Amino acid sequence: MMLLEHDAKMLLSVAGLPVPPGRLVRRTDIAALPALPLPQVVKAQVPVGGRGKAGGIRLVREAGALAAGLDDLLGMEIKGHRVQACRLEGAIDFVAEAYLSFTLDAGAGTIRLLLSAQGGMDVEDPSLRPHLLSATVAPDLDSLLAGIDALSPRLPDTVRKPVTDAARSLAPLFFRHEALLLEINPLFIRADQSWIIGDTKLAVDENAFPRQPDLAVIVQNNPDLYPEAALKLDQGYDYVPLDAGGDIGLVTTGAGLSMQLIDELVARGRRPFNFCDIRTGQFKGDPARLIQVLERIAAGPSIRSVLINFFAGHTDLGEIARLLIIALKAVPHLKVPITARMIGNGLDKARAIIEEAGNPILIETDLERAIDLAIARAEDAHA
Repeated sequence: MMLLEHDAKMLLSVAGLPVPPGRLVRRTDIAALPALPLPQVVKAQVPVGGRGKAGGIRLVREAGALAAGLDDLLGMEIKGHRVQACRLEGAIDFVAEAYLSFTLDAGAGTIRLLLSAQGGMDVEDPSLRPHLLSATVAPDLDSLLAGIDALSPRLPDTVRKPVTDAARSLAPLFFRHEALLLEINPLFIRADQSWIIGDTKLAVDENAFPRQPDLAVIVQNNPDLYPEAALKLDQGYDYVPLDAGGDIGLVTTGAGLSMQLIDELVARGRRPFNFCDIRTGQFKGDPARLIQVLERIAAGPSIRSVLINFFAGHTDLGEIARLLIIALKAVPHLKVPITARMIGNGLDKARAIIEEAGNPILIETDLERAIDLAIARAEDAHA
């Protein structure tokens, strides 16, 4: 999960790192804004990069233009994300912009370290790549600090000390919050060689929330800004909207298998509506999760078919089928064909329960065949 810039900066500020003072503003806060020192930077809060090039950052020099700037940004879309809040912070005087990042490569078990004397919106410009200093280090603090010290002599004299100091100061926080990515771009450098954090990307692992209460509180206090993470914290499963115009809804368990289904559908030219890891092993006789997911799918304006995929090990498919029938009765407005790929413990019992209920769920044990059926039924429903 990518934290919004405001929340990432608050975490860094609490840790004692230099961050421009700022506040989070929703539309309902505009009328009550106090007088603020000018100029102010209005920054759309969305969990993606490229906000500046997309028009999501404004410099406001006149008090009368502040509300107008907020009004312009709130509600706009940036890379598919609607802006629901903005961060206001005072403009910073600086003489240089630098760049630094730490990225965890979980597959390789390493951290990629990048440092550069050039930062800002154009840092990814191919012409600047020679200026990006890179190292791959072991995933521990001592190795990361050693990597920073090994790269820093290659930085220009004008920025070497502040960039090195910033990187060494941020490294412990990367591990403290079990981050996947920590990027500072730009790192503002002042005339006196002090530094201050201009923009921040902080990606964290939602599975670490039980060990990261500060991160969990951020999500719990802002469920409108982190809807998927809030759902996972509250309900214990993952549901992520993928395509508002998608025509095939997914009710699946197992993150890896769910991603495989999405990839298979996309490869066949289809538009999956959602990602879902509903975790059948935690149903405990309660259809609430199924009802919630089916309600979300039913709200999709272009839904033509639903594909269910449950691979049962210890979980009994008969019990899942019983809960599924209850859930479908609770969501009668979901009037599309349903294909269920079921395999494992209790399959015959599941078939019998679905047949007895008179529900036209089509059960298929072969995954490829189930995908083909879900697609064909979506096409038939659209015809």
